[in-house]
Amino acid sequence: MVVPARWLRIRIATQELELCEGERVLARYPVSTAKNGAGERVGSGKTPRGAHEIAELFGAGEPSGAVFVARRPTGEICTPELYAARPERDWILSRVIWLGGSEDGRNRGGEVDTLSRYIYIHGTPDGEGIGVPRSHGCIRMRNHDVIALFDQLERGMRVRID
Repeated sequence: MVVPARWLRIRIATQELELCEGERVLARYPVSTAKNGAGERVGSGKTPRGAHEIAELFGAGEPSGAVFVARRPTGEICTPELYAARPERDWILSRVIWLGGSEDGRNRGGEVDTLSRYIYIHGTPDGEGIGVPRSHGCIRMRNHDVIALFDQLERGMRVRID
């Protein structure tokens, strides 16, 4: 018997992420994609579409709210006070799931490369809107959701963004 592979589907229109096994949805989470909409170009601030894969996973074992810069924990925990002191900061919290494009010319290579754009699925402060487009291109999740999801992922897993 062939066991269906697990994969992720991110729906920009409904601001949802689904963990799937074959065609069956195992879990559904609200997300926040780019406030600039969908698009693949470097510097666009948009969420890239199409077939992707998980390139790298960072943050296993870190506490909820752990702050990341350049995919490394800083040792800070995002508290309401820290968040209020730096509201302009693009907070990357709890876990970092780095995506790479799988389609040459669409989201891989040249001016449309998802990996070199540093597009992640990551946690965000509680005060950030989930369920509405607000990111700079990444897929933001609630911290407890990204932690729960992270433990079910592996490098190379397929991701579809539509």
